[in-house]
Amino acid sequence: MKLDDTNKAIIKQLRDGRKAYSAIAEAIGITENTVRTRVNRMIEEGLIEISALVDPSLIPEVQVVIMGVKLKTMDLEEKAREFMRLRGVNSVQVVTGRYDLIVQLVTSASSDQSLLAFFKHQLSRIRDVSDVETFVVYQSHNYRIPYNF
Repeated sequence: MKLDDTNKAIIKQLRDGRKAYSAIAEAIGITENTVRTRVNRMIEEGLIEISALVDPSLIPEVQVVIMGVKLKTMDLEEKAREFMRLRGVNSVQVVTGRYDLIVQLVTSASSDQSLLAFFKHQLSRIRDVSDVETFVVYQSHNYRIPYNF
């Protein structure tokens, strides 16, 4: 998909995902039908997703953990997909630097979704992990995640 100036303008307007297509059309000077068609196409092609996000710091039992993962293999994309299948994993990025993957994990105070439970029952399923460093997020600013816990 071509990300032209019109699509960029629509995406900027969708910062509030509830904004009416008519209001977006008026703001950027195109028709409502054009907005609808372009939004639907961007969704179909996987460029954008419109969803509700929550501030995890406002949900007492939720804890966000960022993990730096070093692997014994260079099959980084497959390992990223394996991590995405683990319970609690919200996102995985293949990165440069001292880690191969950065994993965003959402844990809960409940014993079956704690960080310890993740290490014992989820992370232990992944082969070729040589090192993991965790970073517990105590405070964040302008940070939102999907509600899937």
